[in-house]
Amino acid sequence: MELTKLVYEFAVYLPSDEKYGLISQIKRSSISIPSNIAEGAGRNSNKEFKHFLSIANGSTYELYTQLILTVGLNLVPIKKIQPILDLITEIQKMNYSFQKNLDNKI
Repeated sequence: MELTKLVYEFAVYLPSDEKYGLISQIKRSSISIPSNIAEGAGRNSNKEFKHFLSIANGSTYELYTQLILTVGLNLVPIKKIQPILDLITEIQKMNYSFQKNLDNKI
């Protein structure tokens, strides 16, 4: 959820003409991550939980790509998004580790 907060804070730096394009997509991707983790936690099996963790991880890659696009489109400098990218990478590592742990219990 901290990642989503950072993304929303970052989004104000993007041009308003991206409100219904890139900004919307970036926000949706960031919301998808904790939402899928929460939904998976509420499921009845570790197999289902792992499935939702996988979806959440896909959203981290989607968000990472979208943020890199903001740099490629010269909307923001890389230093503006680097802390967010670092947090995404940390979340990806934690997610993979958690999925491996669940594999041992399935």
